[in-house]
Parts: sequence; structure tokens; C-alpha cells
Amino acid sequence: MKINWTKAIGLTAAAAMLLPLAACGSSNDSAAKSSGSTEEVALSVWAPQEDQAKDNNWLDKTEKAFEKAHPEYKITWKNDVVSEADAADTVEKDPSAAADVYMFANDQLGRLVDAGAIGEVGTNELKQVKEQNTQSLIDSVSNGGKVYGVPYTTNTWFMYYDKSAFSADDIKSLDSMLAKAKVAFPMTNGWYLQALLTKSADLTFFGDGTDASKGITVDKDKLTAATKYLVSVANNPNFVLDNENSGLSDLQAGNIKAYFSGSWDAANVKKALGDNYGAAPLPTYTVDGKSYQMQAFAGSKAAAYNPNAKNQKAAAQFAAYLGSSESQKTHYDMREVIPSDKTLTSSDEFKGNELVNAQSTVADEQSLIQPTISAMNSWWDTAKAFGESITIKVTTAVNSAVMASAWADQLAVMNK
Repeated sequence: MKINWTKAIGLTAAAAMLLPLAACGSSNDSAAKSSGSTEEVALSVWAPQEDQAKDNNWLDKTEKAFEKAHPEYKITWKNDVVSEADAADTVEKDPSAAADVYMFANDQLGRLVDAGAIGEVGTNELKQVKEQNTQSLIDSVSNGGKVYGVPYTTNTWFMYYDKSAFSADDIKSLDSMLAKAKVAFPMTNGWYLQALLTKSADLTFFGDGTDASKGITVDKDKLTAATKYLVSVANNPNFVLDNENSGLSDLQAGNIKAYFSGSWDAANVKKALGDNYGAAPLPTYTVDGKSYQMQAFAGSKAAAYNPNAKNQKAAAQFAAYLGSSESQKTHYDMREVIPSDKTLTSSDEFKGNELVNAQSTVADEQSLIQPTISAMNSWWDTAKAFGESITIKVTTAVNSAVMASAWADQLAVMNK
């Protein structure tokens, strides 16, 4: 949905900076067009390398579209390569010297807020965010009751598979798939491992995800049963450990027939599998005779403006434009970055798209919002260590109760 915002009249200059306007359509913009008056603006922007590729430059195309929508500005752009995953690390070094506009993964939000390096969205931006996104995605860019950033894609993962190896019924169950062909899974990566524990072991993160005092909790007895299941998976001859994205290489080489990843791998998977390419939501798995739904972490990637920007108003407007419906559609057309905008994903154009359906189904029905509080940093290393103990056979079916209990105790004290 294209949002037309109206510029507020009579606000102080400072307030106007906090209420950035959208891409186009205001009466003052019309006045600017007729008068020909322009404001000299310099904007620095950080975006991933893939969005600045010489032969497929989404960022450049979006900047030109923004210029056309905002004739009141004469903009000098300074673009640099910083990925969404590296945004917080780079911004924290010196927020005042960071880019005016940048793209970030929402799990970094707490750090960016603490650094004073991310601007709260204004009234018009908030309207855009609410019209475009589900509540879970709005929550993914919220901190302390305030909304920061404009989502442009859901950040989660799903399943890729070879349709010549698995039927439509097979892909509903991980156990059925492991009985038929080789499947890769990143058991030593905490972003994936929790998917096999959240439901089966009653794994919770900080209450509703925002209260560090609640810690990370798990049911010991259920964790023991889930651990035995993970051991059985790791010992299955059709299980292949996906380590540091080795799953994609194995799929390309024909060594595996399914693996779990996100939309960023779509083009390579399609090239590897050709007519047998398949993308699907997450399957179920069975622990102690009971079926559970795999549940991925989910969040978003979003555009934000730096409150330290010299041209804060224009920076906030451009951040909003990066997450606009038009920009998201172009992002998909150029790079298959799946829109977070529900007005796009629910349209006829996207309804029959299995890639979009896989990601959207996981985000809407098979996920939990990844906590953005700094206490979440304690999860990754301990989850990796637990997964490794299983894959290298330190944790076994025989000692699973002892190992599960020890890990549960470790989780209980980490955030106290």
C-alpha cells in the first residue's frame, strides 16, 4: 500500500525532525515542485553488498526513486557496504560517525537503542509500519514501548527440498524425511537448534521475550526426552550436519536432498535443483510418541535513521522509503527479498509463490519472535556447545538425562 503523508504545518523545527514525512504526495511537495525550490541535503547510507551490485543495484534504484518523489531535495549520496548483520557492531564504534540511514537485523535493536544510535519512528512512519506489518513484526522493531525502524523483510528460515526425493506428505514430518533421504540441519547453531526444543522441552526466553529477570527456562524431564530425540537424529545415517552453511554446498553437490535456510539462498537453490526445486514451511517431529511443530526464531530486517544525522528529517524519510511497499516490491523483483508488507504478500501475485508462502507461514504460524534484549547474547554459545556435544557423541542416549539436567541448570543461572 502506498502511503501518502501530509506535512504538518506550524510545528517547531525540532518537532518536525521527529515527525518525518513519507515518500510523496503532500501539498508542500506540490508547492516545491511548482516553485522549484530545493534544499541541499547530504545523506550517508549503509546497505549490504548484494543491494549495491553493479549489475543489480537496488539501493541506487531506490535512491533515484526517492529523489523523484522528493523534488524539494537536491541530494548528495554517500553509500558504503555494511550488512544488516554487522550494523550494530559498526554503529557502536562511533554512533556520531555512523551512517545517517542503515539497514539492520532486529536482534540488534537493544544494542542500537542503548548506543543512542537509532531514531524512534515518527507519527507518519508509525502509521506506515502498522499498515504494512503484522503485530509480531511490529513487536520485532519495538523496544521499551517505542517503535524503531521500518521492516522490509521477515528474517527467519524454512525448508528447501528436492521434489524428486520427497512427496508432499513426506515434507510434513522430519522423521519421514530422515527415513527416505539425507537431510542437513545446523544442530550446532542456536538460531536453529531451539526449533526442536521450544515446544518439546517447554523452552522459554525471558518470559514474553522482554524481561531479562525471567531468564531462559526449560522443563528438565521434557528436555531429557528431547535430548534423546536429538541424539537419535544425529545418529541417523541420513542426518548431515550443516556447519557454516555447508548444507548449501552439499545440496549443490547432490549429497543431500533437504536443508534449512532462508530466502537469501533461494537463487542458488533454484539453480541447483532446477525443476525439482521445493520450498516449504517447517515439518513436525516426534518425541516420546508425541508430534511437535518445529518453531523457528523470527524477526525482521529493517531500515532505520541515525538521530545523530545532520539532515535528520530527510534521513528519517529515506529510511521509511526503503521500507515502503514500492521499494519492497522492487527488492523482491531484483533480489527475491521477500516483502514483510502484508498488503503485498496477500496479493494475487504472491499467493501462489511457494518461496513466499514458506517464509510467510513460518513467520506467521511456526515461529516465536527472537528476543532483542542484550541478555539473549547468553544463549548462543551455550546452545552451540550443547548441540556440539550431541554431534560429537559426548551426549548420548545413555547419559542424556545427566547432560540435559546439567544444561538446564546452566540455563537457569546464566541470567541471574
